[in-house]
Amino acid sequence: MTLYPVVILAGGLATRLRPITSGVPKALVPVGGQPFIIQQLRLLRSNGFRTAIISAWYKGEMIRERVGNGQALGIDVSYVFDGESPLGTGGAVRHALGRLDGPFFVLYGDSYLPCNYRDIQAFFSARQELGLMTVFRNAGRWDPSNVELQDGRIVRYEKGLRTPDMQHIDYGLGMFRPGAFAHLRDGEAADLAGVYQKLLRDDQLLAYEVTQRFYEVGSPAGLQELDALLSATPDQFLRTESS
Repeated sequence: MTLYPVVILAGGLATRLRPITSGVPKALVPVGGQPFIIQQLRLLRSNGFRTAIISAWYKGEMIRERVGNGQALGIDVSYVFDGESPLGTGGAVRHALGRLDGPFFVLYGDSYLPCNYRDIQAFFSARQELGLMTVFRNAGRWDPSNVELQDGRIVRYEKGLRTPDMQHIDYGLGMFRPGAFAHLRDGEAADLAGVYQKLLRDDQLLAYEVTQRFYEVGSPAGLQELDALLSATPDQFLRTESS
């Protein structure tokens, strides 16, 4: 199965990783001997992706200079840039809609997710809702949990106001139809969390629970962990076409 395009949100300042990111964007921080974006694209390619759109802002041209069109990795890579001011995660996706003509994935630029993307796409494609959030039963282990899930449905999602009933976490991967962003103007700054919350209020948000834990390079501890894992076994999370 060829997967829908994926928009990779790589525009943040990565202040938690300073001074490592003082001169380079987070996407180019070395992980397992390669810039993180290379590791991320290799994982996506091994899972069936053929098209990626990198949404960038902070030092985004450095990402384009390093990755190019993705030919060396076997994946078609294009770019969309916020402009003079950051658009936020939601505004950045809205800005990328001109490159998309149907459903698509959205992946945070600091997430490394060894999940079954094909199963997630099949689940979303069989339904009519505008958006899907992947969730993981985190129970506060790796990051504070921010999703309350009941009977397979999201009943609450809050990043800043957490409750004991929140045992799941936003896994870092979403799926959308373009209409999910119809309320935003192109060039308007917005947060993806707000888009998710609107979809939840409108009963347009699906939940897909994954069982594989997530890895991230947005924090020093996460960066250190994934660097050690991929340095020891570079291909351990990659899939083959038959897997």
